[in-house]
Amino acid sequence: MITISSQETTQQTRTQTIMPLLALCLGYFMTILDVTIVNVALVNIKEQLSATVTGLQWIVDGYALVFASLLLTGGALGDRRGNRTIFLVGFALFTLASTLCSLAPTLLVLQIARAVQGLGAALLVPNSLALLNTIYTDARKRAQAIGIWAAVASIGALSGPLLGGLLVNTFGWRSIFLINLPIGILGFLLTARSIAPLPPQGGRSLDLPGQLASMLALGMLTFALIEGNSLGILSPLILAAYAGSALFFLVLLWREKTTSHPMLPLALFGERTFSATNLVALCQTFTFTGFIFIISLFLQQVKHYSPSLTGVALLPSFGCALLATSLSGSLMPRIGAKRMMTIGLLLAAAGCFGFVLVEMQTSYVLLAGIIAVLGFGLALVLPAMTEAAISHAPRTQSGIASGMLNVSRQVGGVIGVAILGTLVGSPQTLLPGMHLAFVIAGGVLVLALGVARVFVSTKREPSQIETAPKSWRTT
Repeated sequence: MITISSQETTQQTRTQTIMPLLALCLGYFMTILDVTIVNVALVNIKEQLSATVTGLQWIVDGYALVFASLLLTGGALGDRRGNRTIFLVGFALFTLASTLCSLAPTLLVLQIARAVQGLGAALLVPNSLALLNTIYTDARKRAQAIGIWAAVASIGALSGPLLGGLLVNTFGWRSIFLINLPIGILGFLLTARSIAPLPPQGGRSLDLPGQLASMLALGMLTFALIEGNSLGILSPLILAAYAGSALFFLVLLWREKTTSHPMLPLALFGERTFSATNLVALCQTFTFTGFIFIISLFLQQVKHYSPSLTGVALLPSFGCALLATSLSGSLMPRIGAKRMMTIGLLLAAAGCFGFVLVEMQTSYVLLAGIIAVLGFGLALVLPAMTEAAISHAPRTQSGIASGMLNVSRQVGGVIGVAILGTLVGSPQTLLPGMHLAFVIAGGVLVLALGVARVFVSTKREPSQIETAPKSWRTT
């Protein structure tokens, strides 16, 4: 008779718990890593593929545009076809697209491959969280797992510039995409081996007309913002793109209001705190992505830093962001989401306006202080706006509410790079363009501050606050 010791049983249980979490975290890590890692390689890409700043904007925004447009549909597809199945498809797509990025012979091929990466990310992120909720049935273990999963976002964002700078300096820009291959393959195999197939949950229908309308609205707006600089803001094509964007946005609103199975229940926005925090989310990521895009170009083209030194130079921003995220768990219950959001927006706006002082001869000590304040402030806003949004959404729709907050952040990122990146057209005009860009970003944050002060309620759901510190960073 074979007996199994309690130690062996504990080890087996631990393995069954850790392996699925590792697989899910690897998927999330890749999607966040590729948001920041590409920025330190932009100058290298520009030189080797003869790209303009407009071309570089599409490398960043192609990824974010598809990610934002398909995020809600990726979650709905997982509900209908099985979260594990769609998560595996996401891994395969992202890894394949990363390979194509690394081999891209032209700028256009690279831009297309980045868009396919965005599709993979839209399948990975919502389904990784859905799988966490399904696999970890115990509330305490689920909260711990979500906390670890969410912390991966900070690790991915922090390691992106450092890892990217080192890889670009040593192997060239193509290596920043090749790094995804071992991560993607390992994550795919771990998912296939450690996560059992799960039956589809049914749930939300696929609102294809709404999905198409949202993609066209955001895509045309992004095209007009990016290409308007080269084609002329009053050119017929750009004006037609703006008009088309507005038209498809109205079509989206009409569709979501009249269909019995909307992609996005518009009734959610009847709650003013939820609406306000989504606007804050858009403004926060508008500033963050614009900042990363512009500061990477400034450090390499104006200060003449190497890619690896650029990654190191950005450490104060990401380090302070990680510090702010870590402190949020103890700060939130003491001062509340609204006050913490206000403090974060004030600090971030001050950091943006501080960039007006930055010149070519500015010492790194002053520059490091400004980017540290900006990074700390933006990171302080994230958990506060997440808690405020989710606690003011109906419990039965907390998943879609979290998804919508993610969409708002991704849309903000798309628009941020499109608008702010347009102002830094060449190394000769980069410095004045950067000053104007950060004044605009600071103004956007002041707008968000006003919205938060007026429309965000201080009332919170007690039962949700109890578990909030474990899940604030799930978006």
